[in-house]
Amino acid sequence: MAGADWQRRVDALGRGGYRRYDERTATQLGDGAELLADRWGGDLRRLHEEAGGDTGELKRLLQEEPGIGPAGADIFLREAQRVWPDVAPYFDGKALSGAGRLGLPEDAGRLAGLAGDTEPAVLAAALVRAALDEQVAEECLRRAS
Repeated sequence: MAGADWQRRVDALGRGGYRRYDERTATQLGDGAELLADRWGGDLRRLHEEAGGDTGELKRLLQEEPGIGPAGADIFLREAQRVWPDVAPYFDGKALSGAGRLGLPEDAGRLAGLAGDTEPAVLAAALVRAALDEQVAEECLRRAS
């Protein structure tokens, strides 16, 4: 993103189907790439190190990126826990909502304990699907009974 000019970012977003917000998003992508390069040398592991093991601080730092709000930071952290084990278990509000829909505990520690060998990121992704899709939740409950 840092090496592409604004028009190339707009064109790429258009090819990817992001036509509604392409101009604003193209600017945010450029600004975000610049921030990442300037502050963390283009390496998100440095952002992770700056947070010093504090997931709340990591979420705050992620939101400094243009266009990344609380939901975007949650999505990032749900996925990043696969490569940053100190973030795990990370179950945000959407994942916990899915847990509740399935009759599971809405507590990250308890969920991780119930998961056994299942990676927290895999469980979190499944719980988000249950939160977003009532049919997925109903099918899970049907199979569990």
